[in-house]
Amino acid sequence: MKLKAAFIFVAPEADYQKNRSVIETPAVDLTAVGVKDYDMAVKAAKELVAEGVGAIELCGGFGIEGTAAVKKAVAGKAAIGVVRFDNHPGLEFKSGDEIF
Repeated sequence: MKLKAAFIFVAPEADYQKNRSVIETPAVDLTAVGVKDYDMAVKAAKELVAEGVGAIELCGGFGIEGTAAVKKAVAGKAAIGVVRFDNHPGLEFKSGDEIF
């Protein structure tokens, strides 16, 4: 089964309905979405879950409160992760710098 995932990033003046892109691979469809604030992130996350997204990763710009707001908004319907480190668990806890 193909994973539908999303990455939400914070950027000034970003609009989640306009500033989005989908990257399709054989194993994963990744939707990247820009938001201007936490309120918009909550709206985007709810819509992404309604579209079948099961994993949402938040950029390092999300603090504890923003992460908690998104997690609460999806109510367990998607796994929530946060970028806060260079050693990624999806890359055997290595940096892409070591692999590529």
